[in-house]
Amino acid sequence: MLFLVDISQLLTVALLGLLAGALWAEGELLVPYWKTLSSDEFYKLHPQYAPRLFKFFAPITALTPPVAVVAALLAWYNNAPTAWWSTGTALLAASLIAIYFVYFSQTNAAFAREAISADQLAGELNRWHNWHRLRVVICMLAFFLSIGAISQ
Repeated sequence: MLFLVDISQLLTVALLGLLAGALWAEGELLVPYWKTLSSDEFYKLHPQYAPRLFKFFAPITALTPPVAVVAALLAWYNNAPTAWWSTGTALLAASLIAIYFVYFSQTNAAFAREAISADQLAGELNRWHNWHRLRVVICMLAFFLSIGAISQ
């Protein structure tokens, strides 16, 4: 049964690496561009790109935490020495979902409704970027913990 632990931990590493890299790229490439746009330009582009970003990020963001939790449960069940590493990974991965519901779901919906005024948009994009950076840091920490788990 230890091979299931290894497989689940390798899958966790792969998913977290992909998610961390994608989140980092979004935050460092797209968000600075969004900040240069006028509110009219931003709201004109948002309906075109938001659904594409959601289609890309939703599956991997939804899949990664459960895989990490399964890896942790398998590690504990099999008394693997990686159990604590996997538990830390799972908790950090699960926090990514929590942060989405705490901030991003409402704010993204407000962007979609064009509910943020032109004079408030720059501030909200800065706030969005800061929350996003927090998610990147958490995801990278989870990724490094997951590497620690497979290194044991």
